[in-house]
Amino acid sequence: MSGIVELTKVTKDYPLGKLSVRAIDAVSISIGKGEFTAIAGPSGSGKTTILNMIGCMDVPTTGTVSIDGTITNNLYDHALTELRLNRIGFIFQSFNLINVLDAYQNIEFPLLLQGTLSGKARKARVNEMLEKVGLTKQSGQRPNELSGGQRQRVAIARALVTNPAIVLADEPTANLDSTTGTAIVELMRDLNKNEGITFIFSTHDPKVMDRATRLVMVADGRVVE
Repeated sequence: MSGIVELTKVTKDYPLGKLSVRAIDAVSISIGKGEFTAIAGPSGSGKTTILNMIGCMDVPTTGTVSIDGTITNNLYDHALTELRLNRIGFIFQSFNLINVLDAYQNIEFPLLLQGTLSGKARKARVNEMLEKVGLTKQSGQRPNELSGGQRQRVAIARALVTNPAIVLADEPTANLDSTTGTAIVELMRDLNKNEGITFIFSTHDPKVMDRATRLVMVADGRVVE
């Protein structure tokens, strides 16, 4: 059975002056629906590039990327935008929240972009997500009024509010202390088990790797384990 994510012999070259640098080299990965997968390796190993391929933020130089049965290589920009908006959620290590919006508004923002729910339905969905990440009381606070762990919880709720099939997290604990980072990973794991959402995250933190149900090790742009 094919996975919800399929990378087949994917390479990615970036120009560097008159030369090119190969960030990932002949990477093949199949990830099944509902898996909780860590792509692990040292800085510069290629794990973020792999996430960018899965998230349709970049396109491979060679090879194919398939998301939920759709090969993304040759999709036009509009189709890629629709895929990212409706099928994929993103969690960033720097949170990437909108500072002038409060927690509720940050979480609501993807739903406004989708434009498919009524105001009443949006409110119900955002409040549901605030409750799931334990931030109901902080809904009216802006990012600069929240702790790092609370900001990451807002980012997780924002990633999940559109009911994506896949959530990608790039070093989700990198800017958090170890206790908060552990709590964030446990929250993602609970959401994975209870909601059946496919989580794929990059990390170089051994404590985070231990909590993954599947580990893909990357070094020098290649999958080594």
